[in-house]
Amino acid sequence: MKSIIIALFLLAPLFVSAQIKSGPMLGYSEMKEVLVWIQTEKSAEVSLRYWEKGDKNIHKTDPVKTEKSQAFIARIIADEVSMGKKYEYEVWVNRKKVSFDYPLEFQTQELWQWRKDPPAFSFIFGTCNYVNEEATDRPGRPYGGADEVYAAMYDKKPDFMLWGGDNFYYREPDYTRTGMIHRNDHARAVKSMQPLLANVHHYAIWDDHDYGPNDSDRSFPLKQTSLEMFKMYWGNPNYIFPNEGITGKFQWADVEFFLMDDRWNKAPNELNDPNKDYWGQKQMNWLLDALISSKASFKVIVNGGQVVSPAKVFENMANYEGERNQLLKELKNRNIPGVLFLTGDRHISDLNKLERPGTYPLYDLTVSPMTAGKADAVKLDYNETLVPGTLLQERAFSKIEVSGPLKDRTMTITLFNVKGEVLWTKAIKSTELN
Repeated sequence: MKSIIIALFLLAPLFVSAQIKSGPMLGYSEMKEVLVWIQTEKSAEVSLRYWEKGDKNIHKTDPVKTEKSQAFIARIIADEVSMGKKYEYEVWVNRKKVSFDYPLEFQTQELWQWRKDPPAFSFIFGTCNYVNEEATDRPGRPYGGADEVYAAMYDKKPDFMLWGGDNFYYREPDYTRTGMIHRNDHARAVKSMQPLLANVHHYAIWDDHDYGPNDSDRSFPLKQTSLEMFKMYWGNPNYIFPNEGITGKFQWADVEFFLMDDRWNKAPNELNDPNKDYWGQKQMNWLLDALISSKASFKVIVNGGQVVSPAKVFENMANYEGERNQLLKELKNRNIPGVLFLTGDRHISDLNKLERPGTYPLYDLTVSPMTAGKADAVKLDYNETLVPGTLLQERAFSKIEVSGPLKDRTMTITLFNVKGEVLWTKAIKSTELN
């Protein structure tokens, strides 16, 4: 009897459910696996149970122990999945099921190649997400607000969300590893965000505020710690340069997304040299090579700052004219079809269209901010690339839908306010970008 009591005592910690701090959040989705991210309040064993919708054949993952050194984060791979299926899932902490007041579902990508036209899909794009914290915010009126936007995005039922930088904002007390963990924790744990995290797959890049201080560049001394944080808190499928920034790439159906890093190699804004680094040649060369080998209907380059607009304001790529000219020249010389850009940073939203003699126009959709403070456009924003009627100066997000047969795909961009009301819509056909 005594031995039984001792055994139960030793097992007791496994039956005390540690509270979930944030998540679950869905990371990447592929045909053969899905990443699920979960953070607990303290050390715990976390696992998943999941099953295809309509089928109660339950799959279980091995438990992952969360540790303080990794901010009590579990990154769990669901690898007993089939292609093109939707799954329901449960989170188990210390051998107890955790209850949520919203559904938990993920999906795998479909094998359509050589079989049929690619499936239709949709995704949300947004940038500049500021979460207020009185102790570290500047005095006065709170800079962040409108967190009803998370419910509005969730209601659109996208397949995934693409976070385009400034996904949270580091503050002055945050520039230690401890401070960075706190800021990531604080931004990720917003209660109204949790249903969106749990049911929509998420991919991300960074910009200055979730990399370091305002306008931070390659000289930022904690850049390696910032990179560690990004890899801990996001679920991207790959990193092209493992210890040199967050550059990556993923595909959804017939569209490829090129996730660019505009901080790691970026020269200071104040450097007076037209050929100064923006992405840096190593990253530029990778991008151009990856684009020329891509067969995607749309090749979406995701970047923190605006690329297409010639306005030399703030941190637009136009201020780095050597690299911008190289990019535009090589896109034309290499005859790369289907390229367009998604950008943020500006705290305004607009669509820019650069007409290029002898080839197709380049579009650049800027969506900013989600919950951070809005800004005013400047005179130079109203230039020849601005698509009339698209510049808005309010909090917003976009839903982008891709549909149609392989040889004639349509990308429909809709800009919404934080309540989910339509502000404008624009359709771009793949045949226009040849």
